[in-house]
Amino acid sequence: MKKEFLDLGQQPIANKFLYWEEVNGDTDTEEFFFDLKVVFDEETNLVSLKEFVKPELMFNEDYKYNTSLSVPMVEHFKKTAELMKELRNDYGYKTDNVLEIGSNDGPFVSNFENAVCVEPCDNFVEKTEELGYKTYNAFWTTELAENIVNEFGKMDLIYSANCICHIQDLDDCFQAVKNTLSEKGMFVFEDPSLLRMMERGSYDQIYDEHAHVFSVLALKKILARNDLQIFRVDDLSHIHGGSNRIYVRRMNINSNMFDASGSVFEAIRQEKEFGLDKFETYKVFANRVEKSKKDLVEKLNQYKKEGKKVASYGATSKSTTVFNYCDIGTDLIDLISDTTPDKIGLYAPGSHIPVKNRSEVNILDYDVLFLGAWNFKDTIANKEQEFIKKGGKFLTHVPQVMEFS
Repeated sequence: MKKEFLDLGQQPIANKFLYWEEVNGDTDTEEFFFDLKVVFDEETNLVSLKEFVKPELMFNEDYKYNTSLSVPMVEHFKKTAELMKELRNDYGYKTDNVLEIGSNDGPFVSNFENAVCVEPCDNFVEKTEELGYKTYNAFWTTELAENIVNEFGKMDLIYSANCICHIQDLDDCFQAVKNTLSEKGMFVFEDPSLLRMMERGSYDQIYDEHAHVFSVLALKKILARNDLQIFRVDDLSHIHGGSNRIYVRRMNINSNMFDASGSVFEAIRQEKEFGLDKFETYKVFANRVEKSKKDLVEKLNQYKKEGKKVASYGATSKSTTVFNYCDIGTDLIDLISDTTPDKIGLYAPGSHIPVKNRSEVNILDYDVLFLGAWNFKDTIANKEQEFIKKGGKFLTHVPQVMEFS
């Protein structure tokens, strides 16, 4: 039984930044909004959106997040690829055939000579094709998996980062993985951790793209009913505000793949200790989210009364959730500073706060910077030392609404 525990109100497509004409109603189409409500499945322990958004509305040629523009993420994927190659000897699998689901503009797959990509966004397909990788411009399904196997054979390594949580039909997704995976192959995927979100109160991990926020508890059950088994979990607390890297093999396959470190047991122990298998835990979280909204709006209104200038740092999908849930617009935040070329000169979804080029914004003119990219707060603080020395303050809502410098 699925039980609703959180309502984040009317929300737009989180990564659909708008042109001036769209903001001012000079086009025939209105901005899309949907009810962002969250449910807990008592049978599987899966946390999901109550209402899914059509994938075509989110993932298309206008998608604005280029992973290769993030230096920390490029380095992360380089290290991850190196790890995958090192584990060949430990786990006895090969990397002759590599498949990436949701390859974006190629920062992971570019570390392999031969690989196949799946990517529904046309603009990124062009990037990986230019790098020399066969790329299927489609969503990951059992039908697509069959086509890939027919053309390239079974895959030794299937990898996906921040993509599996986007897929609404998880049974079809994992069946497609099972059908594509070689007998002793390995499926590895990274996605935001439900435990870290609950611990930190980072409700902004919830938006249209994140159809689910995964616990290991839920994944173990859903993978098992699709004849797949988790054999290792890596805690990636530094990635996207807290993620898990999940290692999966075929069920009951005789191989070197086993949980030598007890990582699966430990991950589940922590989740049960926190109460991720109990609905009451999610009601407590919802109350925490409501308080966060109240505290953030009060703080921003206080700045306004004091005549302080406030900007936001990072045009992120996460900040879309915050601004729309808290009804924050240009009355409280002047602009958003960002370095992503495709977002500069546009307007944030729903809130319509203008996005300006970081190189053209003198942040010393501002008293407070709200961290839309709070998961990179240490990197940002180190980069903006001049702002701190001038007496500027950063504002974040994670783990609670607070200033720091």
